[in-house]
Amino acid sequence: MIEFLGWILSSIWGGITGFVWTILHIGQVFDWSNPENLFRFIYYGASAELLALVLLVALAVFVVGIFNSEFLWGVVRGIEGISNAVGRAAAWAGLIMVLQQVLVIFMQSIFRAAEIEIGPFGLTLTQPIGWYGDGLKLYNALVVCLCCAYTFVQGGHVRVDLFYAGWSHRTRRVSDMLVTVFFMLPSLILIWFFGWFFLWRHMITPNIASTNTLESLMPRAAAFRWNIQTFAASPSGFNAYYLFKILLVAFAGLMILQAIGFFYRSFLEFREGEDSAGKYLDHDTLDEAEAVLEERHK
Repeated sequence: MIEFLGWILSSIWGGITGFVWTILHIGQVFDWSNPENLFRFIYYGASAELLALVLLVALAVFVVGIFNSEFLWGVVRGIEGISNAVGRAAAWAGLIMVLQQVLVIFMQSIFRAAEIEIGPFGLTLTQPIGWYGDGLKLYNALVVCLCCAYTFVQGGHVRVDLFYAGWSHRTRRVSDMLVTVFFMLPSLILIWFFGWFFLWRHMITPNIASTNTLESLMPRAAAFRWNIQTFAASPSGFNAYYLFKILLVAFAGLMILQAIGFFYRSFLEFREGEDSAGKYLDHDTLDEAEAVLEERHK
């Protein structure tokens, strides 16, 4: 027990000192011409020290929010604003996916083209038809990964309300807080942890594992080289599958942030009562869209 508490305290202290060092040496952190800096970045990106720092900051914000509700509401609105902004922007990938699919069908079935050349802003991209067709999965991944937090804010996720729907307002909020702390956050942290190293194992050599310590990584930096894997399922297929691994990490990061914001909102709605349910929520509704269209046609 004493060893476990010592590990927690050392992780918290390491997170604080690591953050201060990063601020004071920000140029060195992103100077990846030195492989040791890159290996430090990879290690701390999914380390116990970073996790302790994030949880410590979240706890500090919560403690301040206990005494200042408006401050905590501001944090909630900021987090939900980020989720909404990213989700609304990423949702356009759905339209691009449809347009690209139509283009592929026309070029392949009608014009019998073997490749498509696109040159926006003087940057020419020439790829086989199969590359564009196979790449449609990327747009789907953009929507799934970057719109998940947005969907959560909008209340569009699937719920099974066998008991939840019949509970009182305060019981629901307590349930939301407990589920966030004991289920939602731990699962998302695991996705970030394994997704982070899964990403970098397909970007560099030598391979880095989640069990590596910082001390064991430094000697391996001497053998570093970029090895971005661009394999494709077929000879003319989409070959940038490392983007999917980046999106997995982005999904976990956005959802961890949203989970913290959801905990804050649940606490505030619990304390302020039923009248605060949905307070400051920025919901997209069909009624608002129809009202905008009617206003434009007047």
